[in-house]
Amino acid sequence: MEKLIITVAVCGAEVTRKDTPYIPISPEEIAQQTYEAYLAGASIVHLHVRDENGNPTQDPQIFKRTVQLIRERCPDIIVQVSTGGAVWMTPEERLQSLEADPDMATLTTGTVNFGNDVFFNSMPMIEKFALAMREKGIMPEFECFDLGHINNALTLVKKNLVQGHLHFDFVMGVPGGIAANARNLVTMVDSLPVGATWSVAGIGRHEFAMAALAIVMGGHVRVGLEDNIYIEKGVLAKSNAELVEKVVRLARELGRPIATAKEAREILQLGERRK
Repeated sequence: MEKLIITVAVCGAEVTRKDTPYIPISPEEIAQQTYEAYLAGASIVHLHVRDENGNPTQDPQIFKRTVQLIRERCPDIIVQVSTGGAVWMTPEERLQSLEADPDMATLTTGTVNFGNDVFFNSMPMIEKFALAMREKGIMPEFECFDLGHINNALTLVKKNLVQGHLHFDFVMGVPGGIAANARNLVTMVDSLPVGATWSVAGIGRHEFAMAALAIVMGGHVRVGLEDNIYIEKGVLAKSNAELVEKVVRLARELGRPIATAKEAREILQLGERRK
């Protein structure tokens, strides 16, 4: 079984300081928490950014500044920007994160109810995003909130809009998306083509249960304050690093070694980091 890749999702677009005082907001705070998570064992940072008021933004200048600070602290970490942004953003806004020259970017491959909102991703929009990533040489991570999203991702491959190694992230437990349980995870993994890699992001209270399943099934794990703000029931995590450390402990107990950033690049066939 290959080594475990841990992705840290540091802040997302929904969590606020009212939810937890520990959410990083500024580029400096995001970079520092990324560095601490990197030291703890994370090899990929899944990146959203915020404006000066703490609101989600896809401002390319804020992305560029944040990526610069992260790479100064963590020279070999894999930088993966979000093109999901927030549910109310236009496709043009969402694509602005690609201007930060990341290694990877999320590519959500379907529409999903998102609590009381709808995260809209039509097939023409998905194809547009895939083409933009291909033209910039940015590796997509297929972000799947439901089983049908895997089929949409494979359609992109058939149309030659995505080339090379295929990596999927299953976001499980979002109200309106696929439920976070072992049966659904097995079904999603069984739907992947041979050779593809995958990770799972369990939302809220599902984070560590789904992480444990991924560890023993040979997948990879995403954790972070974007997905879950608690280290245990009723106890706020004081940093993203604390969440990463818990996954590292689980992996060690289950006999799964942790991938360094260099090893993660090899597993994902990413090559050297983008300058």
